[in-house]
Amino acid sequence: MNNNNQMEAISNSREKTIVKTSIIGIIANVFLAGFKAVIGLLTNSIAIVLDAVNNISDAGSSLITIIGTKLAGREPDKKHPFGYGRIEYLSAMIISVIVLYAGITSFVESVKQIIHPETPEYNTVSLIIVAVAVVVKILLGRYVKAVGKKVNSDSLINSGEDATLDSVISASTLVAAGIFLIFGLSLEAWLGALISLVIIKSGIEMLKDTISQILGEKNDPELAKNIKKTVIGFPEVQGAYDLVLNNYGPDTWNGSIHIEVPDTYSADQLDLLIRNIQMAVYKQHQVILTAIGVYSVNTKDEEVIAMHRKVREIVFSHPHVKQMHGFYLIKDKKALRFDLVISFDAEDRKAVYAAAVSDVQKAFPGYTLQTTMDTDFAEE
Repeated sequence: MNNNNQMEAISNSREKTIVKTSIIGIIANVFLAGFKAVIGLLTNSIAIVLDAVNNISDAGSSLITIIGTKLAGREPDKKHPFGYGRIEYLSAMIISVIVLYAGITSFVESVKQIIHPETPEYNTVSLIIVAVAVVVKILLGRYVKAVGKKVNSDSLINSGEDATLDSVISASTLVAAGIFLIFGLSLEAWLGALISLVIIKSGIEMLKDTISQILGEKNDPELAKNIKKTVIGFPEVQGAYDLVLNNYGPDTWNGSIHIEVPDTYSADQLDLLIRNIQMAVYKQHQVILTAIGVYSVNTKDEEVIAMHRKVREIVFSHPHVKQMHGFYLIKDKKALRFDLVISFDAEDRKAVYAAAVSDVQKAFPGYTLQTTMDTDFAEE
């Protein structure tokens, strides 16, 4: 199976899993909403009625997840050559807004009930049904969230989180009912207001996370480390640097990397090595390396090798220098080149870089330096 067929099979399997899970969520929430709406109206309980509305919003979230997943699965075209995978982030953001809106609405209604209280009329059957609903929502939330993490779907994760919060709301109505039946004190509006604030906080956090992903976050350090490990696993590769990963959806990654290889390697050897690296990285990590740059390493001249060691000693004597790579020296032209990676922990990265380069220049006054300040996009 070639790379394109592998990618298509993985994508189709993921889409089917998300759609199936979302349909289960829709069916469960519609049934729960119907039961709760009837119970809430019969018992004159604002908390249970609001809980029913929450279930309808959950069903809507699952529907948005299905639509978003289907749209994200569209084939790349001339206008969007990298595909439509980022639509899933938009659907996750819409679900976050729905959760936030549900929290605000619940809070407003709870405050109204505090100002103008109504006496609820609970009965055993209604409370048993609400208790069953709590168990169902807990199981549904755990299931949806677990599947979301498995297939890397933020929409499912947010929906699962929302379902878990709903189970807390439903449980609070049971607590309020117990207090009312035992002590004759109606606290459901106060509990509703408190839970609403928890939902609002959760909605804001979901929204912040999704917006952060849309803006573009740093490489996943664990994924980056594993990719570099795979690349360095080839005996010919002496180092792997400058890994950049671009995310075009929760499960779609393109990237580029530089490798260090001996200066004795021919073009045909390099071509075969690069192709093998690309295949290995995709097979193991589902990341397409669209470009692999090459740094040539001096291997024939002992004097140059010694100078390489000396330069490394100089630059790594400076705090916050994380890497040096791309070293190459042309003796007859007295040209020396290398790249330095300066940590984001440095108070002034440019100052650290300038000091390191200056010290190298002092050690090799007759050489022309060609240096670059680089960034480790997966720095922890």
